[in-house]
Order: sequence, then C-alpha cells, then structure tokens
Amino acid sequence: MSAPALDARLVAYTDPLVLPLLAELDREYSTRYGHTLGDLRQEALRGAAEFGPPDGGLLLLLEGGEPVAGGAFRRFDGRTAELKRIWTHSAHRRRGLARRVLAELEREIAARGYQRIHLTTGPRQPEAKGLYLATGYTPLYDPDLPPERIGPHPFEKVIRP
Repeated sequence: MSAPALDARLVAYTDPLVLPLLAELDREYSTRYGHTLGDLRQEALRGAAEFGPPDGGLLLLLEGGEPVAGGAFRRFDGRTAELKRIWTHSAHRRRGLARRVLAELEREIAARGYQRIHLTTGPRQPEAKGLYLATGYTPLYDPDLPPERIGPHPFEKVIRP
C-alpha cells in the first residue's frame, strides 16, 4: 500500500489545519530557546494579518487531509519576501518534506513578483541551517563563528519568476 499523495495548499493562518504547526513550533521554541509563541489563538489572529494576502501566505503540505509540513511568508521589503514558520510534523521528519515546502513557497513567492527571499533561523537549529545551505540559500553571516556567537542566522536567496 502506498502513502497518500501530498497536497500543497495555501490556507488562511486562522484555518484549524494550522494549529498543529503552531503547537509544535511552540514546543520547539520552548525546548530550544525557553520562550513560546504565547496564546496560540492570539498568534493565529496576529499571523492572519502578518502573513495574509496579498503580500504573504501560509502553505501546508497535507497527507490524507492532515498537515505534515508547512511554512509561511510575508513582505520583508518591496522586492523581498521573508520566510517564517517552516515546520515538519515530528512524526514525519526525514522524508524531504521541508525541501518540498521550500520549493512550493519559492514558486508562490516568485509568482507574487518577489525577487529575493530572506529568512533567519536560530543558533540552536543546525538541521534548519543545513536545509537552507543544501537548497541554495546564502548565509549572511560568518559560518566559521560559533552559532551562539552569531545569534539569529540570516540567509538570502535570489529567485527568478
């Protein structure tokens, strides 16, 4: 029996399908950095404005109708989108889903007319750093420095429509 096909879908930040993403990110941030997103209902409302159309969006990969990975983007400046909330469900890691999320987000971002992508990841997320380097993002910091000395790790990628 084969696994259900993945469905990439843009959804509103307030869609109930987004709650697993927010809940797991909240646990990750708490575990790694000691802080949380706060009240997840408030986060959903705040995020709806921050990541909503026409300047942003939230994409989920669904498998059998359930969210297994996702990510969001918002306007950073007139030509740049900023990626945020890149997530893979803890039960579905090591399947290349984050790469698929990035590819889908990059396609959507290019279709919206952006020319560049900016993102940051935390110093305690080496798997995220590896993902961004492996998918063509350029570090905007000295990668030879210790991660904690750098703080947030900024990356960029130029995209073509």
